[in-house]
Amino acid sequence: MAGGIITASISDRIWGRDRVPNQQPSGGAGPGTVPTVGVIGLGSIGEGVASSLQRGGFPLVVCDVRSEATDKFKDGATVAVSPSDLVDRSDVVVVAVVNDEQVHSVLSGPDGGLVAAGDSTTFIIVSTISAPCVQAIGAEAAALGVPVLDCGVTGGPSAAATGDLVCMVGGDPAVIERAGAVFDAISSLTVTMGAFGAGLAAKLARNLITYGSWLAAYEAQLLAEAAGISLTQLAQVVKASDVHIGGASRLMFRPTVAPFTDEDDTGLVDAMRAGASLAHKDLRAALELADSLDVELPMASMADQRCDDVFGLGGAAS
Repeated sequence: MAGGIITASISDRIWGRDRVPNQQPSGGAGPGTVPTVGVIGLGSIGEGVASSLQRGGFPLVVCDVRSEATDKFKDGATVAVSPSDLVDRSDVVVVAVVNDEQVHSVLSGPDGGLVAAGDSTTFIIVSTISAPCVQAIGAEAAALGVPVLDCGVTGGPSAAATGDLVCMVGGDPAVIERAGAVFDAISSLTVTMGAFGAGLAAKLARNLITYGSWLAAYEAQLLAEAAGISLTQLAQVVKASDVHIGGASRLMFRPTVAPFTDEDDTGLVDAMRAGASLAHKDLRAALELADSLDVELPMASMADQRCDDVFGLGGAAS
């Protein structure tokens, strides 16, 4: 776990050299104080984030429409009666609700959290929301002069519970730096992706890999089941071999997805060409088997068609 108690060095870097442990700030947090952190939304991610912050020694404020969710924290945290009440009590506000509508509900408009923000309040949105919602919240926050960071998170509820989320953050680098102790408490890795909006764009891209791989697994099971293979045994094989083979990131080593050119390393291009050739062979063998078993594998067909693009060959070799 990368979270835990804030070390003096981290606290000195973010909040000042003379931090007093668990000192409650009045108004905005400044040098010498630990920021009070509020978490709006205590679902599968928010509950873990709140728990990690509490273990990290942060004064904590929580808010959720479900009393059973806030009851878990009532002995060690302040339970706010509304999002604006939470914002009024917090220096850093983590928004961990489910969707666009809920984000707008807790942040936007005359009764929203952005209007209730103090001079030094910082918002971190970890909800997975759409690009238009990100843009709208960013514009509203900018008009009010309120610092907001968009933070895509991955790792799921188990990582949230242990403080090991992977955070993809977009926003002003100075604001990200000021919130560094909070990210240290909830994540094992925090990567600054770019300007506001880049964090959630990165999360959507990450999700695309996840859901695409689930479709691949579904088609693989269709083929295996039709061939009389135990799906339980196949899952065993996939889990064990993934440890050695790795995932999609093995092909994500270039700064661009554009096709290779004559200026690229010849050895690397030859290796990728050989990899694409092998992939075509294996995919076509799988499609032939599927055809003989009367199984449709549209994703496998598309993978064969786009294989050269995947390997950076731009359809030049098959």
